[in-house]
Amino acid sequence: MKNKRINIRNLILLSAFAAAFSVVGCLAAYTDRTKIDALPADISGEELTSAMASSIDSAAEDVIASNEALSTETVQVTSEDASATLERTVFTVTEYEAPVTMYTSDTVNVRSGAGTDYDKLGKLRWGSQTQVTGETDNGWYEVLFGDSTAFIIGDYMVSELPGTPLVFVGDSRTVQMEKAVGSTDSAFIAKIGEGYSWFKNTALSEIPSYAGTGTSMIINFGVNDLANAGKYISLVNSNIDAWTEAGITVYYAAVTPVGSGTTVSNSQIESFNARLQAELDPRVQWIDGYSYLCQTGFSTADGLHYNNDTYRNLYSYYMSVITQA
Repeated sequence: MKNKRINIRNLILLSAFAAAFSVVGCLAAYTDRTKIDALPADISGEELTSAMASSIDSAAEDVIASNEALSTETVQVTSEDASATLERTVFTVTEYEAPVTMYTSDTVNVRSGAGTDYDKLGKLRWGSQTQVTGETDNGWYEVLFGDSTAFIIGDYMVSELPGTPLVFVGDSRTVQMEKAVGSTDSAFIAKIGEGYSWFKNTALSEIPSYAGTGTSMIINFGVNDLANAGKYISLVNSNIDAWTEAGITVYYAAVTPVGSGTTVSNSQIESFNARLQAELDPRVQWIDGYSYLCQTGFSTADGLHYNNDTYRNLYSYYMSVITQA
């Protein structure tokens, strides 16, 4: 009977011990059961507690050692894996004996290496003069950028100053379009209240200063002198050879509709547009902004000039036509 009471008491102590240390209860799975089974039946509570603590400490050490081994295996990275993570475009540079001046033909990224997988260091706008110090075997240029060298893809570098991407030539409506959309990478040759005479005597001579290889030129005259349709046709057609040879793509933008209160009518505008579209040289591409605004609507305070939203919408339409050409 005495032995039985001791065993029950030992079991109670064991249960209490397990509850008190439940946070490490999972370690019991690692305990060597042969050691516990070998304990004498009449062991005291204190002796059992000490034995259990020793067993659990031993199991904990085994689990910690096992976890450390697992952690080591989890984070281990071979040299091949590291190389794959850092892999970038491989290139070689042929250095020039002296820097060469070149120009950017569009807004372009400047990178730390000759590949799009290298970091961006900044951007250069269209027409930026750049000192080129070498070229790579994969089509990039090494350039001076700030106090160091960087790289620009060769597709956007040219040896001569390129023409402005967009040149607008026109009257007050062109002036107001510039105010509405800005002039980044664009040039506006325009004056309020002008028409054929100003186009011929002033604007025509200014075009070569801005337009050249790669330029899209949008002409928009006529609302101030709709009776001069024949003169506009003759002037544009007599210059189309020179413009084309210079690398300029020429567009004539239709005179757009007016609202109420103006001295001209939409029927007059339609006649002017129809004649120009029919008689302009085929190399002059037509932009039908008249039909576009008639379909989408427009807002004007004086019947002749539009608000900024209308100008921005019209500009977007121009760009959609030029992009698709």
